[in-house]
Amino acid sequence: MNVTTGKRGSGMLVTVGVYSVLVLLGVVQGLIGSFQYNSWTVGSVPVAALVCCAGILATCLLGAWAMRSVSGAALPGIAWLITSFVLSMPVSNGSVIITGTRPGEWYLYGGTVCVAAGVVLSMAGMARWSGKRPRRAGDT
Repeated sequence: MNVTTGKRGSGMLVTVGVYSVLVLLGVVQGLIGSFQYNSWTVGSVPVAALVCCAGILATCLLGAWAMRSVSGAALPGIAWLITSFVLSMPVSNGSVIITGTRPGEWYLYGGTVCVAAGVVLSMAGMARWSGKRPRRAGDT
């Protein structure tokens, strides 16, 4: 029981809720990106796919920062990966949502690299900040 509030286990409930929202955010970004990756190009540069990649990188980094853990980056990234790659598989009638075109490849492979970068950067950030503690008066 929490002595200050008298509530039991409310911190765990909030943590599970926030992680659930992060997973849902990864799924939603995967769904939106899977349908919009090819919507905006400048010449041969798939701008929409790159924006989607930057979005999942930002979500991973902000999730890790908010939760102060690497799992804050990993969970939305894994949810994005599963959603995007499932939508890239052909169905029985032969149609696919994410095609094997340049924007499709930039979206899938670039997003995967961004998820990996988000997890690695969050690991590095956690290691960096966990080793440093502000000095207070009286510390020796």
